[in-house]
Amino acid sequence: MTLDFNAVLAGEHGALIIKGMIVSLELAVGAWIMAMCIAVILVIIRLSRSRLANAAVAAYVSYHRNVPTLIQLMIWYFAIPTLLPESWQDTLNSYDTEFIFTLIALGCCQGAYFSEDIRSGLRAIPAGQTEAARAMGMGYLQAMRWVILPQAIRNALSSLINHTVLLFKNTSLAMVIGVAELTYVTRDIENETFRTFESYLVASSGYLAFSLILMGLGAVLARHFQRVYQR
Repeated sequence: MTLDFNAVLAGEHGALIIKGMIVSLELAVGAWIMAMCIAVILVIIRLSRSRLANAAVAAYVSYHRNVPTLIQLMIWYFAIPTLLPESWQDTLNSYDTEFIFTLIALGCCQGAYFSEDIRSGLRAIPAGQTEAARAMGMGYLQAMRWVILPQAIRNALSSLINHTVLLFKNTSLAMVIGVAELTYVTRDIENETFRTFESYLVASSGYLAFSLILMGLGAVLARHFQRVYQR
């Protein structure tokens, strides 16, 4: 059997692949922003002296790191809405709930990984940095924002990039609840054209290309921070 990529990439099918890639990127970007916000909040809470707060954060991180992301996604989409009043459920059903719940599930899950990456980066910062920031008149949150967290993120950059790539790949899980991302549209094209190899090779190439771009951006950022630090 001869390969025919034109059947997969031409016309309507090509437009579907582009649309699927866009949806995957939208999910990845939205979930990344949410995950980073959650991670920063978790790190700040974990640096507090409250045992209860630390235990709550540790439980959050443990849950999201040990329960499969697919299960978390299905809990958000199938289970959590059933706990809401019927009027709320009707309101949710009028929106693109598949996309929204996927974004929330991925953001909450990846936030746990990002928080541990940043926390590891914090451990590499000398204690004198915090003391110096406080000596300059900065409050706790100011010192975290302008002195501590930037250094922690720089130290954790490699791990953050790896987990960002993982987040992008995990957008493919959204197909199980009907989000028309890249994997979902690839399956539809394969069902219509019966070009299994060509369809999934195109999808694989798309994921590989974006993953390599992310890793390349990470390498550029790492070199930039290294030059700045050496100054």
